[in-house]
Amino acid sequence: MRTSAILCLLIATCLFVFGCTKSGYKEVPQYTIEQFMDKVTIFGGSLSHDESKVLIGTDKSGVFNLYTIPVEGGEMTQLTFSDSNAIFPESFFKEDNRILFTSDKAGNEVYHIYLLDEDGTETDLTPGENVRSVFYGWTYDYQSFLYGSNKRDPRFMDIYEMDISDFSSEMIFQNDEGYYLGDISKDKRYMALLKVITEHNTDVYIYDRQSEEMKHITPHEGDVASSPVTFSIDDKSLYYLTDEAREFDYLVRYDIATGEKEKAFETNWDVMYAYFSRNGKYRVMGINADAKTEIQVLNTETGKLLELPKLPDADITSVGISDSEKLMVFYVNGSRSPNNLYIYNLQTNEYMRLTDSMTPEIDPENLVDAQNVRYPSFDNLQIPALLYKPHHIKPGEKAPAVVFVHGGPGGQARFGYSSTIQYLVNHGYVVIDVNNRGSNGYGKTFFKADDRRHGADDLDDCVYAKHFMATLGYVDTNKVAILGGSYGGYITLAALTFRPDVFAAGVDLYGISNWFRTLTSIPPWWEAFREALYVEMGNPATDSAYLYSISPLFHADSIQRPLIVLQGANDPRVLQAESDEIVAAAKRNNVPVEYLVFEDEGHGFAKKENVIESRKAILDFLDRYLKGEGL
Repeated sequence: MRTSAILCLLIATCLFVFGCTKSGYKEVPQYTIEQFMDKVTIFGGSLSHDESKVLIGTDKSGVFNLYTIPVEGGEMTQLTFSDSNAIFPESFFKEDNRILFTSDKAGNEVYHIYLLDEDGTETDLTPGENVRSVFYGWTYDYQSFLYGSNKRDPRFMDIYEMDISDFSSEMIFQNDEGYYLGDISKDKRYMALLKVITEHNTDVYIYDRQSEEMKHITPHEGDVASSPVTFSIDDKSLYYLTDEAREFDYLVRYDIATGEKEKAFETNWDVMYAYFSRNGKYRVMGINADAKTEIQVLNTETGKLLELPKLPDADITSVGISDSEKLMVFYVNGSRSPNNLYIYNLQTNEYMRLTDSMTPEIDPENLVDAQNVRYPSFDNLQIPALLYKPHHIKPGEKAPAVVFVHGGPGGQARFGYSSTIQYLVNHGYVVIDVNNRGSNGYGKTFFKADDRRHGADDLDDCVYAKHFMATLGYVDTNKVAILGGSYGGYITLAALTFRPDVFAAGVDLYGISNWFRTLTSIPPWWEAFREALYVEMGNPATDSAYLYSISPLFHADSIQRPLIVLQGANDPRVLQAESDEIVAAAKRNNVPVEYLVFEDEGHGFAKKENVIESRKAILDFLDRYLKGEGL
C-alpha cells in the first residue's frame, strides 16, 4: 500500500471508527432465511377513482400479484392469482375499478400490458410474440393512456396512445432515433423527449405534435446530462433536470413560448425527480441525499414545504398525491424494517400505516442499522459505503466479513432494508456495501471516474474496503468474501481473477464473465442505449482487445479461491452462457465451485422460494469456506 494511502486510511479510521463501533455487544437469536423472507414486499400506490383503496403489488403469495388495501386500514384483497409469472401493478382506471397491469414470462422482460376487468377477467391489450410493451401513463383526461412498443422495429419503442373506449391504439410518434418519453403536456400537444448520447451526455427535446417540429432545448458543449421530468399544469413550461456547470442535478424551468430558462431548485445533492399533483397544488421532489431519499413537498399556493410525518429509524422513500389533493400515499423504509405503506390526510394532518411487512418472529431490535462511512482508496479518493456490524461480536473477537457490490455500472448502495444483508449480519458477518467510483449519487466527476477503468479502479475500491475493515479491530481479514449481482457479479469475478489472493471466496449472482459477448448480445430494445454503453465499456467492433482484457473468463486460470455462481435461465441481459463458462473454467483449476441455475427466473430472482434457496446456498457456502463449517 502506498504511504499516502496509509496516512489517509489512518485519518479515516480516526474519523469513522468511533461511529462504527459505538454499538456494544449484544446476544441476539439467529433467524432462518425462511423467517427473513416471511415478509411482504410491497410496491405501487395507485388510488381508486373514489380514493377508497390503494392498488399494490406484493409477493405475499410467493409470486408477485395484485392486491388492494382500504385507505381506512384493513385486510388486503388479492386480485390476481399467478403461481408462475410476476404481475406488476400499473394503475386503477379513473372512472371505475378496472386495473392495468404488466407481466412477462419467467423473467424474460418481454412485458405486455393487461386489463383486469371488475369481474376478474384478464385481457392482453398488447399481444404479439416477442413484442415488448411499456406503460407510460394516462393522458390528462383519463380517456386514453400512452405506452411504448417495439412491434414495428425490435430496436425502438414507438409511442402509442390507446383509447379505453374500445382499446384501439394509434402510433403517435415513430421513434426512429431511440428517444425516451419524459412527459406529455396536458393538452397532448407537446412531448418531452430524452436523447441519450452517452451515459454522461444527454439532451432534452420538445416535439410539437401540431407543427411536427422537434426542438432541441439543451444545446451544450462537452458532457452535460439533462433529462425531462414534467410539464407545468398550464402547459406553458417544461421542467427538466441537468448537471450543466454543476456536479449535481438541479431543476430548471423552460418557457416553451420564449425559450427562457430559470433555475427552479438546486441543492448539494442530485435532484432525482419532480412532479406536480393533478391540479398543481403540490410539487413533489426526491433528492438523493448521501444514499438516502429526501422528499420535499412544496405547497405552490403558500410557497411553504409540507411538514411530513417524522418516523423513528426510517425514512419516507416515495410519495403519491391523490387527484383530489386530499390524500397522500407514501412508503417508509429503514435498515431494520421493510417497505410499509402509509396514508396521510392532507386536510387533517393525520396518517395511518396500512401494512405490516415484517414477520412477528423477527424483533427489529435484533437487526442492525447501516452506518454511513467513507474510506480512501488507492489514489486517496474517498469511497462512500454502508457498514453493518453484527450485534453479537464479543469484545476482542474478530468476525468474518463480506464486501457487497451493487449492480450497474452506475448503481448505488442505499439506505433501506435488505433481507440478504440482514441475514448475513445476523449470522455473524460484517458487511460493507460499497459505492465504488462510478456509482450514482456523488456527483458527475465520481460517476465518470470508472469509465474505461472497469475491473481495475472500481475493483480496487472494493479491495480497499477490505483494507478499511482491517482498521476496525473486529474483522478477520483472512476471512473476507466478495459478493455482487449483475455488474457487482462481474466485480466479484474480476476480484477472483485479477486480484486472486485478496478475497477468501466469491459469490457471483448473474455476473458478466465475457464483456465481448454481453455487449454483442444485449436485448434489441436496448438499441437506444447501445452507443452510450459502448462509450463507457468499449465497442466490440473496435475495442475487442480491451474487452477481452477486462473479461474474467479469459483469465479464469488465475482463480484460486472458492466460488459460487447463481443464474436465471431466462436472463436476457446476462445470458446463462456467461455463468456456464466461468463455472467450467474455474472447475478446471480444481478449486471448489458451486452452481445454481433457476429455470423460471430472469435477471434477478422474483419468486420467494427461489430467493430462499439462493440465500440459503450463499450462507452455507460462506460458512463452509470462511468459518470452516461443513468442510
